Amino acid sequence: MISRGLRAAKRVLSPSVRRFSDVTAGDGIDEWTGSPPLRNQASLYVHWPYCLRRCTYCNFNKYISRGNNDHLMTECLQRETKTLLQLSQLSCITSVFFGGGTPSLAEPSTIAAVLETVSMHANLSETAEVTLEVNPTPAGKSKLEDYHRAGVNRFSIGVQSLQDKDLKFLGRDHSSHQAVQTIEEARRLCPGRVSVDVMFGRPKQSVESWEKELLELLRVCDDHVSLYQLTLERGTRLFKQVVGGEVTVPPEDVTAEMYQRARTMLHRHGFLQYEVSNFARNKAVSHHNMNYWRGGQYIGVGPGAHGRFVPRKEGVLVREARTQTLEPDVWIREVQQRGHGTRRRIQLSHLGLLEEVLVMGMRLTEGINHERWELFSPRLGLREAFGGSTDVQELLQSGQLVLDERGLRCSWDGLALLDSMLPALLVELERKVSQRPQGGHRADRSKNKTSNP
Repeated sequence: MISRGLRAAKRVLSPSVRRFSDVTAGDGIDEWTGSPPLRNQASLYVHWPYCLRRCTYCNFNKYISRGNNDHLMTECLQRETKTLLQLSQLSCITSVFFGGGTPSLAEPSTIAAVLETVSMHANLSETAEVTLEVNPTPAGKSKLEDYHRAGVNRFSIGVQSLQDKDLKFLGRDHSSHQAVQTIEEARRLCPGRVSVDVMFGRPKQSVESWEKELLELLRVCDDHVSLYQLTLERGTRLFKQVVGGEVTVPPEDVTAEMYQRARTMLHRHGFLQYEVSNFARNKAVSHHNMNYWRGGQYIGVGPGAHGRFVPRKEGVLVREARTQTLEPDVWIREVQQRGHGTRRRIQLSHLGLLEEVLVMGMRLTEGINHERWELFSPRLGLREAFGGSTDVQELLQSGQLVLDERGLRCSWDGLALLDSMLPALLVELERKVSQRPQGGHRADRSKNKTSNP
């Protein structure tokens, strides 16, 4: 079944629509460098690590603030943004996403300052999508207009539930009424550009109560809905409650039915599913997340943020997976000392990059088309990579998987079973890539290092 997983890639692979026709003139393709042709654009993710409280189900990188350090956080977010933009030598940022944590605890001036820094070091067009995650409390709602003035043009609202008892159990600090009020205000400011997150598979939830709740949500929501199955994460209070027998969650067959009923209901209300967890009408897709799912570059700024980009200032032509230091206090010290808080850098091998492109691309209902795959794998096409596998053939014959002139994708039924299909695809990809001569290219020897840009 589906799960929050990488938080729809808002976070890790996490997860802006980047057109794949933007190849710089003269760019070549080296099959073994772990990178497609160099491009001059990427999306930017900014992580605000603080929350007022920790939800019972949450294991994200978040902290309860011990004091007001907004000014210091602002300065460090600006400095790290500048450092990484200069390192990447990108000319264009296509979207910005402020996530967390609870970024609606940040001052609007912080948002404005980061966007100003981006504009100083890369092109950030007036039409670029700028999203802010909002906790629908009265305090969050009261600052929406100021965030909008600061440059935010899209809001992602963490409703999670319209049942007050469930919100309280989950540790949320808002009510269903406050959530609806926040949605209404956000829609007034950014009509057609408001997303709502809602969670299913909650304790004591039934298929019937879930349908009723979703119908209520559809009466007030805008043009984008994200559905997430409640996932039990080790170390959380909810995990301990379930393991200890204090709480029970719906069995897998019930959550599967919840997902299918939601897909059908959203479709009837004009929403098209474009990703495992995401639905949009009036073409209101998340451009930022589409960049993740289509294999684009992105820069991660802030404690615990992840990035995937080519640090061209160093003369490196290989895409790197980067992770920033998790703890805010340590991250702040590192940024002050060396301009960034990058804790880990891994040069992606050709196989590593293709695995990410496959896993992320298959989340989309459109899947991976031949042209996009060829940008990352010019000598090993989709048919050659997957067409000869017995296991993959069984998935194709069952109708769960489709491989045709359009590319590789899941069927409607197969999308709900993606997690069970990915192992067969990944095994076959590794087998085919390992069979091809690599020529000893240095970039195929992955490097894991910590160093200053």
